[in-house]
Amino acid sequence: MTFILEYYNYWIVVFLMMAGFYIVISANNLVKKIVGLNIFQTSVFMLYISMGKVGGGTAPIVVEGATQYSNPLPHVLILTAIVVGVATTAVGLSLIVRIKRAYGTVEENEFKNEDDAI
Repeated sequence: MTFILEYYNYWIVVFLMMAGFYIVISANNLVKKIVGLNIFQTSVFMLYISMGKVGGGTAPIVVEGATQYSNPLPHVLILTAIVVGVATTAVGLSLIVRIKRAYGTVEENEFKNEDDAI
């Protein structure tokens, strides 16, 4: 039982990752697919931040009495990944708007059927 309580953040990461992956696979609506990708992406962020935290560690600034420091690199990389994630989400949503204008729907199976008919 202590194993589960000690690593609860990793269980949350696994749950969010599987939930996001399931949404991407099962949803026909393109907006829902983007939401699923964002949930999956958030779980990866949480995983890297969890790995970068050291129990009892402080910020990597030299101070009196500090013997353990947390690694700042995962946090910096996640900040960059968040910016890239927001940009790709914006591009994905703009493509969905364009698809909606062209086909009149955001349901993947409906506009695939229209393309097959042409």
